[in-house]
Amino acid sequence: MGRSCLPRWRLGRLMAGLQLILGLVVITVSLSCLYRFHSAGYFLHNEDICRTIYTIKQVKNNEGFDLKALHDRVDDVLEKMDNLYDKLEKTVKEMEKSKEGSKREIKKFLEEEVMKPFYHAHIGLRQIRLPNPEGIRNSTEKEDPLINKFLIEEIRKYITPKENRVGKVNMFGTERVYNTIGHACVLMKTELEKYMDYDVGAYCDDDWSLAQKLMVNGCDPLPRRRCLTRASMTYQKPYPINESLWKLPDDRNVRWGNYQCRSFACLSSKNPKRGYTKCTGCFEMEKEIGKWITNSTLLADFKIDDVLRVKPGEIRIGLDVGVGTGTFAARMRENNVTIVTTALNLGAPFNEMIALRGLIPLYISLNQRLPFFDNTMDMIHTAGLMDGWIDLLLMDFVLYDWDRVLRPGGFLWIDRFFCKKKDLDDYMYMFLQFRYKKHKWAISPKSKDEVYLSALLEKPPRAI
Repeated sequence: MGRSCLPRWRLGRLMAGLQLILGLVVITVSLSCLYRFHSAGYFLHNEDICRTIYTIKQVKNNEGFDLKALHDRVDDVLEKMDNLYDKLEKTVKEMEKSKEGSKREIKKFLEEEVMKPFYHAHIGLRQIRLPNPEGIRNSTEKEDPLINKFLIEEIRKYITPKENRVGKVNMFGTERVYNTIGHACVLMKTELEKYMDYDVGAYCDDDWSLAQKLMVNGCDPLPRRRCLTRASMTYQKPYPINESLWKLPDDRNVRWGNYQCRSFACLSSKNPKRGYTKCTGCFEMEKEIGKWITNSTLLADFKIDDVLRVKPGEIRIGLDVGVGTGTFAARMRENNVTIVTTALNLGAPFNEMIALRGLIPLYISLNQRLPFFDNTMDMIHTAGLMDGWIDLLLMDFVLYDWDRVLRPGGFLWIDRFFCKKKDLDDYMYMFLQFRYKKHKWAISPKSKDEVYLSALLEKPPRAI
């Protein structure tokens, strides 16, 4: 019983034949798949296929796609998620007061298994940027081809140039901002070769403006050079620190060759040909000396004393990200706080001015990751730089980098951020997504269609 009707040798041949047939089927399917991959351009890098796969062109051209309904539905889901998260957070806080072991276990479960993944899902949904019916911004179709060299979506999002929301040239003189991992240098081959064309050991050309052009267009950080930097031929000893903070520096300490003006007096706001538009009046010490210390009728104006009083003695070092001549750092220095000030020379010698006042300039563009270690800064202050022109995805990367360098309990001071009223909700979410504690929050009208937003936010501990 149970014996096969076929002899063993015939059964063996039959099994071998079946294995051979199955092997041929597997080889045929594999070759077919390889052919499809080859024809799709995965091996020869067919750019048309890449654009088809990695952009959302099909969504834009789908006439039957109700984009407004999708936007409304996403907003509805986000509102429900907000309400549910608030209820969960309230329940967890109530459980913290309980001494019962079972409730503590439930609290731990809610925090680890429910609220944490729920929060990440919420943030992920918030960061979805649906396409506009009129056209898709920041797509790779019309951008530099190097983006399609990368398959990881986060890299592609990071290095894709971010167009200004207002559709105009920004303060850097460009129509978009280039986040950098060094790839953009290839696109500026001529300028980079000119920058690196020098005699080793000789004096460099007076070409800082070329270097800055490379930086703001994404070729950043620049390569080091082996030539000697030029200085003003009439350079004078800087003023002592007790004078330099609130006194215009000596004109002879600046190389004026690449500016419209040839003196600090020429940079006055009264001169329409001063060469810069941002930070009007910031080279006039009689105006600067009253900032952050005098009372203002504008709710969005916070005084430094009021901010430092929130945590007396805890703010020691910080970063000022903006466009200016270092006045915020000067005021903080008077309160024994050391502030590093970011600056680009956008039509005027901002870096030289900051340094000659006895303060620390950091020559860095918005494209670049901050050169500070994690959890080290007591405060980040921003004013006059990130306003309503900035792309939301770019802003997201910048804010996450600021969050990285801020220490637990550190302050993020948003100072007079302005945007159009219709965009305020988007920008408010960008600041609030990190769930910082609000110490101060104020919105004031700037014009008929624009508003100011100022806030003092504290980074939570996040002890993990």
